[in-house]
Amino acid sequence: MPFREINSKMVEATIAPGQKLFSQRGAMLAYRGEVSFTPNMQGGQGGLASMIGRRVANEATPLMTVEGSGTVMFGHGGHHIQVIQLTGDTLFVEADRLLAFDGTLQQGTMFMGSQGGVMGMVRGQVTGQGLFTTTLKGHGAVAVMAHGGVIELPITQGRAVHVDPQAYVAHHGDVRNKLSTALGWRDMVGRGSGEAFQLELSGSGAVYVQASEEKL
Repeated sequence: MPFREINSKMVEATIAPGQKLFSQRGAMLAYRGEVSFTPNMQGGQGGLASMIGRRVANEATPLMTVEGSGTVMFGHGGHHIQVIQLTGDTLFVEADRLLAFDGTLQQGTMFMGSQGGVMGMVRGQVTGQGLFTTTLKGHGAVAVMAHGGVIELPITQGRAVHVDPQAYVAHHGDVRNKLSTALGWRDMVGRGSGEAFQLELSGSGAVYVQASEEKL
């Protein structure tokens, strides 16, 4: 189910009978047609186990199930919106950054510390967030939110991408990640003091970076 970008802060989705999508509660701005919005209590397509995992991980952003026939416009907090198309791979993204996503996508929760501490150390010590992240897998579209707009940086074999952890939004593909430190890095660019952290992503895929260090 594709999203049509109305502007940088609003998207529109077309709902057809037999289809559904999930959105963050409070994200609906307007709609046309016969469309219903119901609280989602089963954790999206991931089911009850996924919901429990997100509750434990504090990744339990409330969702609405959207069904019916018509068009729905979404936006939230004036944040910039980036639409990401998945073609069978997995998107790793913070739950509170999810604006809306195709109901065909399988939703889950992953402990990112198992991938080298990307979200274990970075979130815990740098961003103050949790140790888990939300995953969306399959074929479909995802609308994510960010501060100040988003840029997609390709990750290719032999060309790793280094990201400020607080500017990280999401990534997808066959990507490995590693946390490293660079003494004085923040001082040199005027963005802090003391020991600096860099998020190194390598492999094949893409990472989405926002133009801000603010959290949603």
